Amino acid sequence: MSATEVLREDVKELIDHAGDELLRKVKAMLEVEIEEDLDEKNMEEENWDDLPEELQAMIDRGIKQADEGGGMPHEEVVAKYYPQWFTK
Repeated sequence: MSATEVLREDVKELIDHAGDELLRKVKAMLEVEIEEDLDEKNMEEENWDDLPEELQAMIDRGIKQADEGGGMPHEEVVAKYYPQWFTK
């Protein structure tokens, strides 16, 4: 039995002994979490699919370059460009 399966069984046992108020709170919490997970997943998929293919290809190239060690670490970018961005 996996850790998730054990956890599910433990939660089921606890729920069997919970009162109405606690059950309402747990239900509400689970509904919110599940809805947020679905919204986040849908948003990621929709946003990517809405991008033009050319832009998707550019992003994929950038990710590949970063995976291969290209690019500049955030700290270096901040050190190099921060003064320019935030001075008048």
